[in-house]
Amino acid sequence: MQNAGIAELGLNWRYLACEVDPANLREALTGAKLMGFVGVNLTVPHKLLAVDIVDVLDDSARAWGAVNTVRFETENGKTTARGFNTDAEAITRSIREDLGIEIRGAKVLLLGAGGAGRTAALKLASEGVRELHLVNRTESKAAAVAKEIVERNPQVKVRVGYPSTPVDLLLNATSLGLKPDDAMPVEIHQFSLPQAGGVYDMIYRPAETPLLKTAKAAGCRTANGLGMLLYQGAKALEIWTGKPAPVEVMRRALRENVYGH
Repeated sequence: MQNAGIAELGLNWRYLACEVDPANLREALTGAKLMGFVGVNLTVPHKLLAVDIVDVLDDSARAWGAVNTVRFETENGKTTARGFNTDAEAITRSIREDLGIEIRGAKVLLLGAGGAGRTAALKLASEGVRELHLVNRTESKAAAVAKEIVERNPQVKVRVGYPSTPVDLLLNATSLGLKPDDAMPVEIHQFSLPQAGGVYDMIYRPAETPLLKTAKAAGCRTANGLGMLLYQGAKALEIWTGKPAPVEVMRRALRENVYGH
């Protein structure tokens, strides 16, 4: 995806994947800076660790408490690492474009309160959801996110646990569905899928998780996390280049790589 975008922009750059032990993240970022990297993307578990490592936090990283994109900036011979978060914006953009659901005023059931779930919850609240129901295996983690939302966006009704009435959107931010034998992320006896207008699963491989398959059969609109992956990557490329990302070129490359077509 990124190399397709880079080629389309005519840049003599290369995007590489490097495995880094979390204990070595500081040294890896320093090495990238010294070697003249334009920037890097970070995946789990580096996103939270990088908050305390980068030199400067962009407003986006400060707001969501995680860094997934770093840009190295040189001025007067000194290079600094600036951390950004492009995940949060990508989540809501993908929900709007892939499901046609408007966030403001929506009623949402969010599964998972870990890194991705917390970012999604805070972003949804900031965009004015009417009600947000948080479900997590460890209830205390969901309660902590709920408390954070109340402090930041007191106008949003936030509850821990399943709703008793229909929702506009069910969003899965757990890892359940990555493996074929995973349990469903939603307790069907506590929430029936036909009660959801749309179902979004952040997982994009497999393309159709058991959750999405069941939701589709129940008549729900469905979408997987490919759009989120695309839009966070496109925004990162814009941060590095200062140019609009060739989104459709990147989308084609992503689909071909992930799904083979």
